[in-house]
Amino acid sequence: MSGTVVVGLDVGGTSTRALAVTLDGVRLGTGRAGGGNPTSHGAAPAADELLTALRSALTDVDPTRVRAGAVGLAGAGRLRADPAGRAAFDRAWHTAGLRCPYAVHSDALVAYASGTARSTGSILVAGTGAIAAQVHDLRLDRVADGHGWLLGDAGSGFWLGQQAVRRLLAALDAGHDPGELGRRVLTELAGSAEVAARPRDTVGALVQTVTRRPPVELARLAPLVVDAAATGDPTAGTLIAEAAALLAATLRRIRPPGDVSPLVLGGGLLTGDTALAAVVRAETRRHWPDAPILPAGDGAAGAAWLAARDLPGVTDPTALHARLAATRP
Repeated sequence: MSGTVVVGLDVGGTSTRALAVTLDGVRLGTGRAGGGNPTSHGAAPAADELLTALRSALTDVDPTRVRAGAVGLAGAGRLRADPAGRAAFDRAWHTAGLRCPYAVHSDALVAYASGTARSTGSILVAGTGAIAAQVHDLRLDRVADGHGWLLGDAGSGFWLGQQAVRRLLAALDAGHDPGELGRRVLTELAGSAEVAARPRDTVGALVQTVTRRPPVELARLAPLVVDAAATGDPTAGTLIAEAAALLAATLRRIRPPGDVSPLVLGGGLLTGDTALAAVVRAETRRHWPDAPILPAGDGAAGAAWLAARDLPGVTDPTALHARLAATRP
């Protein structure tokens, strides 16, 4: 297995990331492209983004050295059940010069694997969407939410963006000052924080702007909520508290009280030093005080580790995980 390479991909609604790595944990190449989730963008456009990310990651790598791959994305089950979608991904894989098999995993499992090498634990993800899952033997066991923006994703980036617009519209309807968060949302959506002499004109323009765009784009407003909460805006602070409570409630559906197994927090809203991440960490420590609470790492590395761990050349998967985590970008 000397010289063996594996490829991992972390496919999201807004970006696709690829990583080529040796079984010693040496990163050989990375790639990045636009959103590659077939549920959000359609199978063919998503596969094009997958191919772009793969080609970049393999720029200096002979594709024949790649012996295994793994792709993590939301709605993995839907892709596996959709012959046309899987065929589009297969074509992208082969067009990149790859002839080895690849596995398709849930983004939740990939996020979990990026944060810990332990085979059993829990994952809570909040990005564009939101999902919680129990992991057993590195397979998703019980799952809560992840139902998409129309039916669920409580506390997600979409939820925050939608609620921010709803609170702004309610303030304008009542003739109230929109507040700091409202002005930020107005600027983002309308190009100006100014409210028309007749507030209903501003309301109408906002509604038209939002409804002309794909609904999932409301998730792009989530950073405005997080930033406004950090500066003390009361509406933003309320939304952050409500989102944290919803995410914790989702996690409690599948994680037993007193569980001491690892809990990994993933997704753009729960990694890093954000207002929502801080509140969620405090909430989860309150419910599971003796459990290690870990940040998710590089999702592409998590996918690569899942692809590599069962290959004959990997004698110590835990050590490989540590090397990949230590060399994350």
